Amino acid sequence: MKKPVLVIMAAGMGSRYGGLKQIDPVDKEGHIIMDFSLFDAKRAGFEKVIFIIKKENEDSFREAVGNRMAKYMEVSYVFQDINNIPEGFEVPEGRVKPWGTGHAVLSCIDEIDGPFAVINADDYYGRHAFEAIYNYLSEHEDDDKYRYAMVGYLLKNTVTDNGHVARGICTTNEEGELVNITERTRIEKRDGKIAFTENDGETWENLPEDALVSMNMWGFTRSILDELKAEFPQFLKKGLTENPMKCEYFLPAVVSNLLEADRATAAVLPSADKWYGVTYKEDKPVVVEAIRNLKKEGLYPENLWEE
Repeated sequence: MKKPVLVIMAAGMGSRYGGLKQIDPVDKEGHIIMDFSLFDAKRAGFEKVIFIIKKENEDSFREAVGNRMAKYMEVSYVFQDINNIPEGFEVPEGRVKPWGTGHAVLSCIDEIDGPFAVINADDYYGRHAFEAIYNYLSEHEDDDKYRYAMVGYLLKNTVTDNGHVARGICTTNEEGELVNITERTRIEKRDGKIAFTENDGETWENLPEDALVSMNMWGFTRSILDELKAEFPQFLKKGLTENPMKCEYFLPAVVSNLLEADRATAAVLPSADKWYGVTYKEDKPVVVEAIRNLKKEGLYPENLWEE
């Protein structure tokens, strides 16, 4: 079996932070959240990382992250390009929004020939998640179905005190496999509970604190790339008609279609780790404090990449 590689979706980074120069360190050593993911991934067994970035960010990304990492892991880059769409389709005039996570991963089709894990660049996933996904990918291959995996987090471990978040709420079967994911785009803490709204806050519905949610940490065999390629024209046909400026090709939607058609399974690997991310600038001190405590507990050295 081929060794699993790690894919990091970082094409959205520049837009959120106003350019890569502002990627915020989360400790006094100057590490960014991604350093901790890479450290955990390497510790779990990953030897190669593929960064999905925007072409125009390549130089600053290499400078901020890639060159440093190249000493410790094999590093590749692929570019998510809005113009990279099938023949017969055109990017709507004035559209700048990328085509979403499914399109991001599809950008890797020429770079991947075996199993791989996918994560977001700016989320902290925890050591356990990387071990779980690496082990799964090392032990499972496609048979009569595609055998995928996803790390599931407890909802209560993934919400912020500083506003609302979007999360995919997972339904699983008795075997611990994913049945479906329901995207909830506005979840927040309310009166000591966690609730979501679908109508801009007019009505709220509570969610169980221990509901499993997806934080976009997936494990795939190479087969997903061919499926993403095959479904993309269908998505564009519909999306460009209904919502040409904003439609997005989401990775979980393609997985859900394969599950529904009974062509794939996705094992949900539960993690008790707490997720950290900077959705709002007020989240930053929380992350800084968390990292400091994780170091204190001995989970990370002060300097991750010391010679």
